[in-house]
Amino acid sequence: MFEKILNEIKSFDTIIIHRHNNPDGDALGSQIGLKNIITENFPEKTVYVVGDSSKRYGFMEQSDMDEIADSVYENALAIVLDTSAAALISDDRYKTAKRTARIDHHIFCEEICDVEVTDTSYESCCGLITEFAIESGLKLSPLAAKSLYTGMVTDSGRFRYDCTNANTFRLASHLMETEFDTNEIYAQLYADDFSFIRLRAQFVLKIKFTENNVAYIYTTRDELDQYDADTFTISRAMVGTMGDIKGVNVWVNFTETENGVLAELRSNKYNINTIAVKYGGGGHLKASGATLKNREEAMQMLEDLNKLGEN
Repeated sequence: MFEKILNEIKSFDTIIIHRHNNPDGDALGSQIGLKNIITENFPEKTVYVVGDSSKRYGFMEQSDMDEIADSVYENALAIVLDTSAAALISDDRYKTAKRTARIDHHIFCEEICDVEVTDTSYESCCGLITEFAIESGLKLSPLAAKSLYTGMVTDSGRFRYDCTNANTFRLASHLMETEFDTNEIYAQLYADDFSFIRLRAQFVLKIKFTENNVAYIYTTRDELDQYDADTFTISRAMVGTMGDIKGVNVWVNFTETENGVLAELRSNKYNINTIAVKYGGGGHLKASGATLKNREEAMQMLEDLNKLGEN
């Protein structure tokens, strides 16, 4: 499955790794993991990671992104990870690279790169990168294994989501054959500061319901400015406050920003990806996202989600 991408990596001295904007643990884990796989097995190559930063996952080693000149792309291979649509890629200079490749586990939306590997049977892009290393006979450094494991844990919801399967545990087991401290990962992921716990409590009080019991939260720009938290935390982290409510099968978190209204859609029963795609987004069957024009469009999306409960 990965022969073409491996050949591309072998053919270039300079490799630049991209992923989606507002990175989560899987985006950063796959990016850092792949970088260290390449440098471990091909030490003569120069590998860069680029994109916007993440406060939430800033604890991950090597999560600080590289700043590189446009000229670096001229004779480079750009690899895009964990991204279903071109509009979601952080740093669109990947288009100027000599060759491009993509590895992704989201539902296919469009062709982005010269070489493409997409497989939705994997719970995470980190799982795909791990498979790439196994299939290609490549060594894993402790940092590569730790980074990939972190992404698998976050995108599988601690191995709780229904995307988790036997293959997930096979790959996780392979990663754990390389020595790293899982307790250190879990402490960073799940030991929250009191300020974060208090923020969650505030968002629990903001939850509303449609007539068909779709749970939703809407945060305006003015409200966003009042919280001592970054946009990613408000948008991506707070959607989870609605995930364990009995009788709720669909939930969505809307967050107004200067670039539009971020929508994080989740379900434990329905395919909400088609609705995300309708509004220019994408993702997985039961976990997707989109950026909307305004509140009016957000309410239109909410009504589409509400109709799912009629079935």
